[in-house]
Amino acid sequence: MTYEKSLVDFDAFKQLVSEVEVHRAKRLINLETFLKMSKAPKTVIFDSRSDFRFGRKHLKGAIHLDFTDFTQENLKKLIPDPNTTILIYCNNNFSGDQVDFATKMFVPRAPPESQILGNQKPLMLALNIPTYINLYGYGYRNVYELDELVNVEDKRIQFEGSVVAK
Repeated sequence: MTYEKSLVDFDAFKQLVSEVEVHRAKRLINLETFLKMSKAPKTVIFDSRSDFRFGRKHLKGAIHLDFTDFTQENLKKLIPDPNTTILIYCNNNFSGDQVDFATKMFVPRAPPESQILGNQKPLMLALNIPTYINLYGYGYRNVYELDELVNVEDKRIQFEGSVVAK
């Protein structure tokens, strides 16, 4: 049996990433700006982590769609207006809680000679980047990304979820 080629276009994705890179560079914001923007009308805080992680602990008021469930239809149900301001964050934006905000990174196993030189840099695999790329690809251009590593004890932020004390 012969099948058609899969619905994967790496070259188109690379082109999208190049376009997004320029757009995203101007939309990286600090926590103070993130919190201020979150209070504006037609603005949502968006969390694309797993259902499990979101259910346990997320920024208060955040809406959720697991990244694996991104489709044009699912996003349109959740965020019908593509002009909505979308604020995104992920695990790699928070320190002090490696259970609910486990840092996504790959630490290479260095050969002994590299360990001495200390030149094996970890590879950050933050969910922010594919979330941003996909939201942009689905037509959402008003996306902003938290660009700081915030301690979960910072009194300016509030969390909610099954493990958050009421």
